Amino acid sequence: MDDFTKKRIMKIMDKYTENSVPEHVKSQIKISYKIRGNHVTLIEERQGFKSDQWVQMPVAQFRLGENEWKIYWQDSKGKWHFIDDIEPNEDFETQLKIVDEGHNGMFWG
Repeated sequence: MDDFTKKRIMKIMDKYTENSVPEHVKSQIKISYKIRGNHVTLIEERQGFKSDQWVQMPVAQFRLGENEWKIYWQDSKGKWHFIDDIEPNEDFETQLKIVDEGHNGMFWG
């Protein structure tokens, strides 16, 4: 991912994570992301049971390849799998919207 694309994605994700959690539950849930190479991982964070520590749960991963973004889900063993019923798309925001809307309950539940 070139620097221009990375800065653009960071701007999109900063805005998304800032506005995705309703104000009244921000003390219980956070949404964050990590960029590593050509991968952007969307993360949900919740406070651990009887703990002050936050637990991170990956929601989805976006991978840039051949100028298209593909969406992946993570299994219980931490392995990522391509979601073949979501078409790859050149527009990152289109893919983020699909994840945000849940895609048949796949991401948020």
